[in-house]
Amino acid sequence: FFMFKAKVSLATMLGVYFGAVTNTPGLGATQEALKMMEYTGEDIAVAYACAYPLAVVAIIATAIVLRIVFRIDLKGEDRQWEEAQKANNEAPIFFHARITNPALEGRTIHQVRDFVGRPFICSRVLHNGVITSPSAETVLHTGDVLRIVSAEENKEPVVAFCGKEDKEIDLVLESSPITSRTIRITKPKVNGLTVHDLHLSKYDGVNITRIFRAGLTLFPYNNLHLQLGDRVYCVGPERAVARLAETLGNQEKKLYHPNLVSIFLGIVVGIIFGSLPIAIPGLPVPLKLGLAGGPLIIAILLAYYGPNLRLITYTTESANLMLRELGIALFLASVGLNAGKPFVEALGNGEGVLYAFLGLFITIIPLLIVGTIARKKYKMNYHAMIGMMAGATTDPPTLAYAGTLSEKNSSVIAYSTVYPLAMFLRILSGQFVLLILWQYV
Repeated sequence: FFMFKAKVSLATMLGVYFGAVTNTPGLGATQEALKMMEYTGEDIAVAYACAYPLAVVAIIATAIVLRIVFRIDLKGEDRQWEEAQKANNEAPIFFHARITNPALEGRTIHQVRDFVGRPFICSRVLHNGVITSPSAETVLHTGDVLRIVSAEENKEPVVAFCGKEDKEIDLVLESSPITSRTIRITKPKVNGLTVHDLHLSKYDGVNITRIFRAGLTLFPYNNLHLQLGDRVYCVGPERAVARLAETLGNQEKKLYHPNLVSIFLGIVVGIIFGSLPIAIPGLPVPLKLGLAGGPLIIAILLAYYGPNLRLITYTTESANLMLRELGIALFLASVGLNAGKPFVEALGNGEGVLYAFLGLFITIIPLLIVGTIARKKYKMNYHAMIGMMAGATTDPPTLAYAGTLSEKNSSVIAYSTVYPLAMFLRILSGQFVLLILWQYV
């Protein structure tokens, strides 16, 4: 600002700034603050309109430059992200433990769990040459072989307590009346229930050993809330597994219909939340998260707490993609219609070129610095890095570009993590700058 003070006013520079970071809600908040200060100068939306279009292109171009500089292998980044997700998620493993500990003779599986103090699932038991699917009250004997499913960190204490690991047998491959099956949760009444609420003891020896959700493998803790669309891996007698499948639904076609109620409920509540004024002492006008920040924060809260409240938040992948693409298209069309005329006029009188140049500087330099640090020092995944850059600049088009590079959710996760805070700080920053620098104008 001080370098170009003679040519560009503080208010206009803020317009350039919000265009450079593609943040319309921040522009609106700053315009309201200027009205409160009785500002009568040039409309800052003109500077915004000049900086915005090139900023959208510059953010994506910066991502491409970083990709070339660091010689990014997109498929390799996908593999690394999957491995990191599995490591962080602690996907359950299976192993076989042979009971040689005489203290376990005549004890039930429930008692063994209490003794070990570690959660595990026993999906099969080999006793006297017969394989069965046990329940919590199944009595164990010395010489029995147990097929255990647990988190990897619990393997050593479970094996040590039982006696020893048996690596020469696989009870899945042995001839037995036990079957395994993956069941899809499609009944709305199951949404939000915990694994404990299913009362598996009523299903004659059925055990849930794994739950698959959004590409992740989860251990079926008793307090884990089930969600519509989850895939449940079950082991047990065939008829009992069929009964459980009927309880959970397992009717794929029921998931083809998008759940519009939750979507529009989230939008309505988000709009109301975004319009609530947030009064901060010292600021001339209350802050508002607006139509962008409000729905996003409410959507994140509904996704996390919705199943606990028995609210169905599942949406088909096709509906999700359609709404996402439609929203981005409408957003860009709205910005284009508002920015077209002042953009052309500013370019005609020469000021627009200066605004665009300053905007490019504000856009590119911070992204190059942050991107380099994220990759070199923190070894951040490239897809997550683009999502972070898109969230920091509150730029949906960059997120859409990231979606063309990978089918994984790494960019979306990083974007949704950074976006709410970035949006709030963008809205806040313009008004803070006005308060601090207005005396120097």
